[in-house]
Amino acid sequence: MYLLNTVAPPTEPKPTLLIVDDDAALCAMLDEYLSLVGFAAVTAGTGPKALESLVRSAVDLVILDVMLPELSGFEVLRRIRALSRVPVIMLTARGEEVDRVVGLELGADDYLAKPFSPRELVARIRAVLRRVPGEGGGAEALLQWGPLRLDLRARRAEVGENDLQLTSAELRILELLVRADTRTVSRDELQLQALGRPLLPTDRSLDTHISNLRRKILKHSERVSVQGVRGAGYALTLNPAGAGTSS
Repeated sequence: MYLLNTVAPPTEPKPTLLIVDDDAALCAMLDEYLSLVGFAAVTAGTGPKALESLVRSAVDLVILDVMLPELSGFEVLRRIRALSRVPVIMLTARGEEVDRVVGLELGADDYLAKPFSPRELVARIRAVLRRVPGEGGGAEALLQWGPLRLDLRARRAEVGENDLQLTSAELRILELLVRADTRTVSRDELQLQALGRPLLPTDRSLDTHISNLRRKILKHSERVSVQGVRGAGYALTLNPAGAGTSS
């Protein structure tokens, strides 16, 4: 008698999350909850330990509290961005809009205000990981628009030979605009497709990501600009060589 199907099929590796928070009870709760919904988690109680973990281990996403001992979450984020483009979700104090804006300007991909529901955190994690380019084989991975070149598998956008150093959210926004060519993409579509949630009147995340994207492009080229279309959304425009851009 032959035994069939005795070898289990290979399983997809679990995404590894780095939780950076000095609240040990919260870290333990998140570690347990995230493991139940398909993630592997490592924790760090301080900024230096988080940076050590990033150097030692392959991490798919970082959950980073703003309020940390030794190094603030903002300083940790600055150092992470000097090392890696790993997606980062910031945990901020409820009502502290300045923390959210600063975090996004420094390169965070998203934020969540404390206290939060673990289910909401999981939804944000999955939304960020879904928009990390290059994980699927559907759409073409190399895009060219004027002087812009996007390599979605490498998670890289360039103007000429200059890497724009985009976050995953900024790269997804730029991808949507490039695929639209010069057509306007609505704010609602950009918010939903790039950030993974509906646009709310109080949510300024999209505006901050667009501002960062404009700044990074302008640093290397005045030919490409992201234009706001009043009441409609945003569109890419290609300016004549030597021309400046307008905000």
